[in-house]
Amino acid sequence: MTSPIRQPRIPANDHGVLDGVPAPGEWTPCLSVSVVVPTSGAGETLPLTLAALAAQTYPRHLLEVIVVDDGERPMARLPEIRPERTRLLRPDDGRWGKPHACNLGAAAAEGHVVHWMDDDVVPFPGHVEAHMRWHHLAGYLVVLGHLRFVEWLPGELTPNEVLVAAEAGAVAKLFHEEDSTPQWTEKRWNRTCDLRTAGVDAFSVHVGASASVPAELFRSAGGMDESLPLGEDTELGYRLAQAGAVFVPDRAARAWHLGDSAVMRREQEVKRHNWPYLGERVPTFRWLRATPGRGYRVPYVEAVVDARDASFEEVKATVDGLLASWTPDVSVRITGPWSRVADACRTPLDDPDLDLRLIKAGYEGDARVTLTEELPESCFPTPFRFHCPAGWVPGQDALGRLIAFADRNTLGVLSLALDERDEVVHARLERTAALSRARLVAAPEEDLDDVVHEVFGTLWDVGEKWGIVRTESATTVSPQRLQAELEKCRARSLVLQDRVNRWRRQATRGQATRRRWRNASRRVTRILMRRVARPVMRRVARPVALPWAAAQRGRA
Repeated sequence: MTSPIRQPRIPANDHGVLDGVPAPGEWTPCLSVSVVVPTSGAGETLPLTLAALAAQTYPRHLLEVIVVDDGERPMARLPEIRPERTRLLRPDDGRWGKPHACNLGAAAAEGHVVHWMDDDVVPFPGHVEAHMRWHHLAGYLVVLGHLRFVEWLPGELTPNEVLVAAEAGAVAKLFHEEDSTPQWTEKRWNRTCDLRTAGVDAFSVHVGASASVPAELFRSAGGMDESLPLGEDTELGYRLAQAGAVFVPDRAARAWHLGDSAVMRREQEVKRHNWPYLGERVPTFRWLRATPGRGYRVPYVEAVVDARDASFEEVKATVDGLLASWTPDVSVRITGPWSRVADACRTPLDDPDLDLRLIKAGYEGDARVTLTEELPESCFPTPFRFHCPAGWVPGQDALGRLIAFADRNTLGVLSLALDERDEVVHARLERTAALSRARLVAAPEEDLDDVVHEVFGTLWDVGEKWGIVRTESATTVSPQRLQAELEKCRARSLVLQDRVNRWRRQATRGQATRRRWRNASRRVTRILMRRVARPVMRRVARPVALPWAAAQRGRA
């Protein structure tokens, strides 16, 4: 379903450039929304959620609610107080979990926008409207609700009380805000001006308790990963970012969350569970990929080497240099006319496709290397693609330094001039999120790099500065050499430590000597005072007979 709005160009995640954000109740919506509520036997809280949704200010003909129940005991029917257009779905036998429930609801959704909402959330009347006002401004926004966690006991609140409060505009009075707890994401909002300055990491606060996304964008990103029992919202946020999304928190999209979340109750256990899953799927969480020498489901960088018109030696030097990078999770895609390399009868040494055949023989068994004839438009969900011409070798730290520089400067494309004598030979680092954004907003026939420059930024630099050199100048440090250098450094450190210890002992002895000299000088001073200075002072202090004083006494 195509959104009837023109796409503005938002740089990085700075949604503040959007003009005309309407105030609640002062605009006319035209986009439909499907609120998907996954539930698993939440008999006490779901009726409260539906009652609050029944009193939303968003037009009823544009709002539908889809409840997906995957509980072991399916509900017989929906609660009486609910929105007019509410449906109940059940997953297929054997399918379970929130990700599958969300995918099932999104597949059945008829709205332009899919709005996730947990079954223990009580939204304020303007909640959905606050989300949807942003989706009318751009078709690639992911809007996040503003939740406060409150203590709640079953039976403390009835659906009718929620409905009455919502219709009276008094949902805020159902609980005391001073007794509530803000969501952990709010601290990040505060530090980054509501994610405007969060840059490429804005996705990390994508939480599915209340979030909305255009249906087309959700489907293009591949939906939710059903192999994730927890952490699926963070992983989806990562893929939405790679698909070009901008993340917008709206503090006006208020809601009460009944009770604490699983993260609040069992934070360390949740992290222990989620981190192995997220480490495989979210390459930008670098702290989860600290182990060198291993592969992951989603690589950090896809390197591309074109084998056409290149020798086996040139391609081998480039590919080996890329695989030896100190950025461990790198995959390499070698493009070339591989269909020509068949097992037909041939003279091995006079084969016109000998170089291609040698390249294929050398790398077809490496799981990190893929041989393809055509290069896909995008390497999604891999966050970076690096084009390197055959015969040029990046240093082992080159990829890591280039990516760090691109992240610091929020660059979408970083081009590196390698040789400019006959024609410009260059390498190129591309950010998947930037190119995806550019494809979403570019006009037909518009140069994609120009659009990338607007939404992220582009830069040309010199390749030699980043350690990309010709094959004959390349040097690669082998693990054995690194180990030998490490042993040398360790031996040198032991020698230096011995020297430091010796100096420390000498300093200790020097301090003792200084103390002895100080004490001796004090004793000498006391002796001099007692034997010399005091007698002198006593003599000086005796009365002295003056001559004129005696003469005066005689005259008298």
